[in-house]
Amino acid sequence: MAEKKGSVLGGMLLIAGSCIGAGMLGMPILTGLAGFFPALLMFFCAWIFMTSTALLLVEVNSCYSHQVNLLTMVGKSLGKFGRTICWVTYLFLFYALLVAYISGSGSLFSSIFQNTFSLRLPIWVASFFFVLLFGWVIYLGTRRVDHCNRLLMFAKIGFFVLLVVIGVKYMHSHLLRRTEPSYAVSSLPLLVIAFGFHNMIPSLFSYMEGDLKRVRKTIIGGSLMAFVIYLIWQILVLGIVPIDGPYGLMDSYRNDREASQALAAIVRSPWVKTFSQGLAFFAILTSFLAQGLSLVHFLSDGLKISYKKKESVALCSLALIPPLILSLIYPQLFFKALNFAGGICAVILFGLLPVTMVWIGRYRKFTPSTYEMPGGKVALSLIFLFALFIFIMQLSSMLGASFLPKT
Repeated sequence: MAEKKGSVLGGMLLIAGSCIGAGMLGMPILTGLAGFFPALLMFFCAWIFMTSTALLLVEVNSCYSHQVNLLTMVGKSLGKFGRTICWVTYLFLFYALLVAYISGSGSLFSSIFQNTFSLRLPIWVASFFFVLLFGWVIYLGTRRVDHCNRLLMFAKIGFFVLLVVIGVKYMHSHLLRRTEPSYAVSSLPLLVIAFGFHNMIPSLFSYMEGDLKRVRKTIIGGSLMAFVIYLIWQILVLGIVPIDGPYGLMDSYRNDREASQALAAIVRSPWVKTFSQGLAFFAILTSFLAQGLSLVHFLSDGLKISYKKKESVALCSLALIPPLILSLIYPQLFFKALNFAGGICAVILFGLLPVTMVWIGRYRKFTPSTYEMPGGKVALSLIFLFALFIFIMQLSSMLGASFLPKT
């Protein structure tokens, strides 16, 4: 019997690595406004939702005998109109994520530069330098990004472990007991992005050679691994950073300040500052490289531009310059861009579309598949309504008609 290729553990690490990025930096700030226990409930809801929609994509993917991408699946199920929605939403998702990462990098670079050289570097200069330097790495191509990303992932994990080990002694248990449930659901768009790995599912099928049981184990295990790491990070930050006061959760949210900056300012330990800035730097950088390269390849495929040894200068410019300009004009866009990416783009791509494709495949076209997610019409309806709720919530917030309490 031929040996199966593709390790379940390896696949789980790929999913966890895909999830854990720059969005992790914003989570404790936004979810922490509600307090630890309401935030934990939202974490669980987001994990269940995103894991379920991933399994729906597995069901759709199982209808094909060859590797396909999300655009192909949507096009076959929903026609040209659905494919157009997928194409446009996918593009907006990448741009929104890059805007968030560039905005976050400017503030972080400026802070690191000031702490290191005691000189104030304007945020726009820091953002421009970040895009110029690491945009060049993207231009060098997939192989260089892959090699660079391996080292960066190792460094990110190292800084995270060190920060947790050092930071535990600064925690106060009473901070974890504070609750303000009215702010809880507003964190859902960001949490959707935090558990977003669905674009990897076709690659997982290829990696596991179409073994559905192993693909499902990989998805559940990998997303659960990300859940545990997020939980540790959440406990650490919310156990140290208070809700009020300078650099508190509320102040950090209003000033578009991510968790590592708040942590360093509250603790005032040189080690915590170094480790938190290191974690933030590598989290933003790994996310930027991965999403930047993905956007270049997406544009290359959509515009029918063939791949060469290095990426196209024109495509790199088209991928990176628009989000750079937007982040320079509106520098405080970290949370807003992540919320837009999660509440609008990711909810459509990884929530509404998978449910719609499965419903049509099961109950309209009766498309044969080798796997069916349990729960029937009830589960599909609940997932669809949950996704629609997040979409309406985020859209109403963007239009200034939010039905949630203002921060």
